[in-house]
Amino acid sequence: MSKAAVILAAGQGTRMKSALPKVLHKVAGLPLLGHVIGALRAAGVERIVVVTSPAGAGVRDYAKSMGADSAIQDKQLGTGHAAACAKDALADFSGTLLIVNGDMPLVTGEVIADCLRAQARTGLAMLAFEPDDPAAYGRVLMTPDGFLNRIVEFKDASDAERSIGLCNAGCYAADAQKFFHWASALKNDNAQKEYYLTDVPSIARTDGVKCAIAVADEVSVSGVNSRAELADAERKFQDRVRRRLLADGVTMTAPQTVFFAHDTVVENDVEIEPFVVFGPGVMIRTGARIRSHSHLEGASVASGAIIGPFARLRPGAVIGENAHIGNFVEVKNAVIGTGAKANHLTYLGDARVGAGANIGAGTITCNYDGFTKSITEIGAGAFIGSDTALVAPVKIGDGAITGAGSVITKDVAADALAVARGKQIDVAGWAKAFRDKKKLEKK
Repeated sequence: MSKAAVILAAGQGTRMKSALPKVLHKVAGLPLLGHVIGALRAAGVERIVVVTSPAGAGVRDYAKSMGADSAIQDKQLGTGHAAACAKDALADFSGTLLIVNGDMPLVTGEVIADCLRAQARTGLAMLAFEPDDPAAYGRVLMTPDGFLNRIVEFKDASDAERSIGLCNAGCYAADAQKFFHWASALKNDNAQKEYYLTDVPSIARTDGVKCAIAVADEVSVSGVNSRAELADAERKFQDRVRRRLLADGVTMTAPQTVFFAHDTVVENDVEIEPFVVFGPGVMIRTGARIRSHSHLEGASVASGAIIGPFARLRPGAVIGENAHIGNFVEVKNAVIGTGAKANHLTYLGDARVGAGANIGAGTITCNYDGFTKSITEIGAGAFIGSDTALVAPVKIGDGAITGAGSVITKDVAADALAVARGKQIDVAGWAKAFRDKKKLEKK
């Protein structure tokens, strides 16, 4: 059966104290909303509608970039009203509908799939969880046969009801047409004069539809409403990834100091030393070693390569098998061939470095003239002497050598030596005469 989802993202997020909409704040380099969309896609959801406030143009733009549609909630009239605002956007949809919150960055496709499986039993399901500290969450009261009886808010609950550990996660699954029918029957006869999703199961019961329960783990349904909760979500995400990679055969001597992006791929038998940061778009192949204090983003590292310590790989960096990128080396939009080495104090930008080439300390590819970024090509087995400036566009042939301190502005033929530096002149006795003169001036 076809699946669609409505993501509730119209909240003001005032506790974030930010001009950026709450759902666009990031965990592991991806907006909260992106995490939710990703989980829905993983569960097989084809159509997604994101409900935003009228001022949420940035959220709508992001939703569009992720292949989702949008609907606007003109007034903040509660969660039930927000979900109902997606009705027109899904007018032609027939199938199962999910209602999820846009601020749950740790939700997974499996949790969503559990809710869908529960919905298939009765026609309506909701997610619940059992937190270590139920605090002020709404409590989920069950019938003797294991279905939802009712949801009672903490402030309205008796002591006996507050002792119940099962709490409402705020996510639902139902037949789309039935859901919008139930949502249209919601009443706002409460102190806040708002329409609540929590009333949908009671309305469904009048149609003979029971609400099944899918129980999720607390971490997966954690919401973000403040900067502190955002930091806590980041911590939980990182812990989840670290545990998974350790289980998959990745070595980390101090895993709590290593940080991953939402899409980092690390294969088995990779060694990651302390204090490494992975930005989005990184792939590390089997047997590579990432040394301490390195930062990688938008890069791929092949088997056997060694990165760092204190290295920076920027977007477009492709490091070949058994290549070495050492301390204080920066690589951007450059392909480093098999076995090539740049062991210290070097910038390789917009470059192609051949297999086995050696890049001396202090080498710079001068790739940008203020208008155009040009390519430097360094051939296989070439030796670039220390403190060489390669002024792109320029080609260094296979096996060629550049003398230390050279500024190379023209192509160098294969196996040639290129030296481009001022001629050294020695003036005998000049240094002593200079010092003597300065000492006399101070008297």
